[in-house]
Amino acid sequence: MGYSIKTISQKSGLSPYTLRYYEKEGVLPLVARDENGNRCFHDEDIDLISLICCLKDTGMPIAEIKQFVALSKEGGGTLPERRKLLMEHKQEIDRKIEFFQQFSKKIDHKIAYFSSLENETSSQPQQQAEEEAN
Repeated sequence: MGYSIKTISQKSGLSPYTLRYYEKEGVLPLVARDENGNRCFHDEDIDLISLICCLKDTGMPIAEIKQFVALSKEGGGTLPERRKLLMEHKQEIDRKIEFFQQFSKKIDHKIAYFSSLENETSSQPQQQAEEEAN
């Protein structure tokens, strides 16, 4: 079954312009065309677009994505190179996660500090009211 660029755009969240750009730049291999010359995407294209989005959203440069896709088009003999590219990218993601976890802990600490200050401030008027009532 073939999908139009509009359908793929809706499914992937990528604009038709971006899909055309990826095809033009070789990030997305040449997409089949129907009898009218319109792009006709298939399930394999959807899978590849999903992987491209994953790699892009996790910070892989377009040039490396393009390299990965080119290796994929060459076939099974490029498995070691593709695995290496993905392993290096995964290591970079893990490094960034660790980096942001440190910031997240600092922010959690500050949130807890502000919460404790708010609790102290909100309990002071109540304590004063109780003291005045006695």
